[in-house]
Amino acid sequence: MLEYILFFVGIFLLLKGADYLVEGSSSLAKKFGIPTLVIGLTIVAFGTSMPELVVNVFASIRGSGDIAFGNIVGSNLANILLILGITAIITNVRVQHTTTWKEIPFSLLAAIVLFVFANTLVFDGLELNYLLRFEAILLLLFFVIFLYYVVELTKRNKSQMKDKNMEIKKLSGLKITLYILLGLVGLYLGGKWVVDGAVSLARLFGMSEYFISLTIIAIGTSLPELITSIIAALKKDMDLAVGNIIGSNIFNILWILGVSALITPLKIPRFAIVDLSILLGATLLLFLFMFVGKKHELERKQGIIFVLIYVAYIVYLILRG
Repeated sequence: MLEYILFFVGIFLLLKGADYLVEGSSSLAKKFGIPTLVIGLTIVAFGTSMPELVVNVFASIRGSGDIAFGNIVGSNLANILLILGITAIITNVRVQHTTTWKEIPFSLLAAIVLFVFANTLVFDGLELNYLLRFEAILLLLFFVIFLYYVVELTKRNKSQMKDKNMEIKKLSGLKITLYILLGLVGLYLGGKWVVDGAVSLARLFGMSEYFISLTIIAIGTSLPELITSIIAALKKDMDLAVGNIIGSNIFNILWILGVSALITPLKIPRFAIVDLSILLGATLLLFLFMFVGKKHELERKQGIIFVLIYVAYIVYLILRG
């Protein structure tokens, strides 16, 4: 019983731990005179991906490839279909030109690369599908290319980017230390309890670890993006919302899965190819929606379509078992 309670406490600790770590680290960086823009591209960008990363590191160490893989695929599907869908239902979402032509296609490319790597059974003639270490290195190299693109994009558009998009709290030295320590402890305990709890929940309800990671863990670790996007929608401040979510999807595949498979090769779950195909379809549909109706805008009816697809997908997962 305790493990099941700790599972949900673990998700809360992951979210709060990442929040504390970002706040403490950002304040520390600001004390050393590092520009807000650089902090946003490094500490904040990586910090918001920490819940998924920590869960995957623990899953990789204990050999739970199903959890590591399901967490990423599930998070990416939730980001596009659920989070962008709900956001678009609240208000039409304007998408920046660079996001339409560069970030979304790059996200699609990342999903395609992962799809190819996950099909070792087909392409390499192996008996079991694994995401191997050399493939992890390739994912990380793609990630370096993406980071280079982001840095260059930021340099070109520096004059258009304002510090008001990210406020950094000024904290005392003691608070900074406390925030960073609390963040690290929260992430450690949260990651351990989530992975242990997922295994226990799967055994209790007769479900696979992959199903738990595709649904509960994926949605749980995506809560910060969901809450942020809903607040931005209510404030009618949606310029960077899609870019941030798509950026998160790219981080998840190239950075987090890359690190996870580098620790230990990940066995590809049985139905992963189906789920990756749905992710490819969702990303492609997002790109096509940019040219249907109002150009470079995700409209309410398209948001409804996304949410309905996500609900249908969850029903399909339940029936699939």
